[in-house]
Order: sequence, then C-alpha cells, then structure tokens
Amino acid sequence: MKPGADSAITRNGKSIILAYDHGLEHGPSDFDPVPETADPEVLWELATHSAVTAFAVQKGVAEAYYPSYEDDVSLLAKLNGTSNLWMGEPDSAVNWTVENAADLGADAIGFTLYGGSNHEVEMQEEFRDAQEAARENEMGVVMWSYPRGQGLKNDKKPGTIAYAARLALELGADIAKVKYPGSGEAMEQAVRAAGPTSVVMSGGSKTSDRDFLETVESAMNAGAKGLAVGRNVFQREDPEGILDALEQVIFEEATTDEALETAGL
Repeated sequence: MKPGADSAITRNGKSIILAYDHGLEHGPSDFDPVPETADPEVLWELATHSAVTAFAVQKGVAEAYYPSYEDDVSLLAKLNGTSNLWMGEPDSAVNWTVENAADLGADAIGFTLYGGSNHEVEMQEEFRDAQEAARENEMGVVMWSYPRGQGLKNDKKPGTIAYAARLALELGADIAKVKYPGSGEAMEQAVRAAGPTSVVMSGGSKTSDRDFLETVESAMNAGAKGLAVGRNVFQREDPEGILDALEQVIFEEATTDEALETAGL
C-alpha cells in the first residue's frame, strides 16, 4: 500500500464505499425489493449523499453516467466481475483497463481476489498489473478480498478473514474489503493482519437497521476504517436514513442508539 493513495475516496482516513456492481455480480433480482433501484441514476443520486466517499461501479454504468456526476461523486472503478450465471471455480473476468478508467476520471480502482480459488495465481497476476497501472495514474487501490474455492466456500472463519486482509497488504492494496468475521475480536485480528492497509467491512445481505448498525459499530470499535456496502443501503425504503446513521457511526463515532435517534430511524 502507498500512504495517501486513497485520499480521494476517504474522509479523515475513513470511508463509506457505496457499491453498485450487483447487476453484474448478482443479477437484477437484487433490485426486486426496491424496483426503482434498477435505474442506475437512482443510485448515482444516492451516491451524492455526504456520507458516501466513493461509488463503486462497473465500466458500462460509469461510462453512461459519471460524466454527469463527476463534480459530486468520487468514482471507484470496479475492474473485474463475473455474473452469477457462472458456476465454475471462483474467478472474475477483468472487464476494464486501468488506463480507460483513468481516462474517464476514476479516483481509484477496485479488484476482486478469490484467495484459495484454483484461479488464484492468475488473479494475483492480474491484480499486479492493475495495481501497478493504478500507481502510474495516481489512483487508490481497493481489494475485494474474498477467500473462496474448493474447500473454502464463502469461509468466514477468523483466521481465514485475517489471511484475506493480509493478502491485500502483501499485494499492495490501500484498502481491503473483507467479510465481517462474526465478532469484534475476530475483526481486530484482521485489522492487525492488514498492518497499514485499511480494512473496511463488506455490507452483505440486508438486515434490520439495528442489527446492521451494531455490526458496523463493532467493526469500527475493532479498528476497521469503514464500510463497503450495497444491499444494506439500496434495498431499504429509506436509504438516505441509513446513510445518515452510518455517517454518525463511522465518522462521528456515535453508538448505534445515538445514530438511530439522530437519523430518525
């Protein structure tokens, strides 16, 4: 990692990355709870919320909308991704070059690495090329570090999540996005393993306002530097309200109860 490289997508060293790569990774069913979110412009407008430090999208969505939002949104170019129709060993196609993302005006790149997959070696080499190109273009680097593969299907064991965080440091990411490993103590282990690389929690599937905020609060108390979240925001009827609450927990160090009250949830 390179000190300060992620400054365009952080606030005082912390971040709330709003992710909207779900149309590729999961398919349109992720938009069913709130059908209007299938329209990318709804999410671009949401990404202008003061809590959001970066908006992570795939190439096509960025090309279609970012020129209209470049003054209000920090763009995190998600370089790779594979549809949920793919049933093979975990892998992720590289769909966007760093150079093209830089030409569009992206502030940082995002890259998924499936540690433990039979394709890990190839993915690490692809990440190397992307990371070095990002440095040449003065862009931050965020790794979606998800251990998956034969014998490791969506593994959330503390030691495995800590290993995922360490992979991000060893390979040169500025920010590691990892699954919440189930407890504050386990998250502390991941944060220690990442060293100077910032660790942010993956938002995951939608839960209740309180449960979600309590998990985020636990992660922050354990030393995490923020959150990368999609469904736990855009699948709600009041996404602005949960962003208001997240802003309190992550940037103002509020408790869940304080954040819920402030946000009126």
